[in-house]
Amino acid sequence: MSTVIRAYEGNFHDEQAIWLQAGPYEAAVLPRIGANLIAFRDTSRGYVFLREPGASEMDAFRGNPGVHGIPVLFPPNRYDAGKFPWEGTTYQLPVNETARGNHLHGFAHTTPWKVERFGADEAESRVALSLTVSEGHPVYEHYPFEFTLKLEYVLSEEGLLQRVSVRNNGKKRLPCLLAFHTAINAPFAPGSEGADMSFKLTIGDRWEMGADDRMLPTGRFQTLTEGEAKMREGTQSPFFEAMDNHYTAKTQNGRNYMELTDSREGAKLVYDVGTGYKMWMIWNNFARGGFFCPEPQINLVNAPNVDLPAEEIGLIGLEQGEIWEETSRLYVIDKA
Repeated sequence: MSTVIRAYEGNFHDEQAIWLQAGPYEAAVLPRIGANLIAFRDTSRGYVFLREPGASEMDAFRGNPGVHGIPVLFPPNRYDAGKFPWEGTTYQLPVNETARGNHLHGFAHTTPWKVERFGADEAESRVALSLTVSEGHPVYEHYPFEFTLKLEYVLSEEGLLQRVSVRNNGKKRLPCLLAFHTAINAPFAPGSEGADMSFKLTIGDRWEMGADDRMLPTGRFQTLTEGEAKMREGTQSPFFEAMDNHYTAKTQNGRNYMELTDSREGAKLVYDVGTGYKMWMIWNNFARGGFFCPEPQINLVNAPNVDLPAEEIGLIGLEQGEIWEETSRLYVIDKA
């Protein structure tokens, strides 16, 4: 029986999608909703790796597309009162987290992207998308920089490869702050339960958040608890306690990654995000179970407002024509 490898335009429920197929895997991306990689599945075993909205949830998803699939956050996470100081000018982002008085998650995950191309060969299927912002674009009103974000997804028997790049098209130095709010199903296999799941995250230090519940870092670190230390070892449940935590990334064996292991199924999902991501956020929806979000992030939350060295907090700037690029991969390892 021949292996099906193809890329085609179709629908994800009622939304336009580009579908990829390769071997046992399939994936779908939604160009009009922030280029969200909304589905990644192993159809041969019934694995559903990402949290997907159901058909009846699509309107709610379009209203809040940040907790399904792999949303692109640019600039990511929270900014105090929407203030974004940069190179002598303070820009004002909309305060869209009104209860905490912050701007939250930027613009890329709600903005339509352009499909540059899609196709397949005998080994893999792929799709490339882009978002270009310049004067006159709705994003430019609040984030007045000229830039292009590019995303490429490649599906093969080795899983799902993601390549992302940011290019500064303008004369002003561009603040390059990026994250992915990746929503991982736990469990991802039919028949498994939360008790079957353990995970590993390559964290370093935990950033202290202020005592005012606005989820903004103080610039200091906190000591890891015993439960958090188990995250480094791969012996912790994703739901051992409610988490909305921020950490530095600390590579293990030269890699920066999350692993989610299903002991009943004997399978391990690997999310290798590359060493360009210097921070992790992790959010598990108040430990309710079902899914959690290990979020690779370039920068510290609220970085432009934090008085620490730019290199230490991932406050990256790109000169005209410069490109920042990184790759990530999702794949499965079967335990011996």
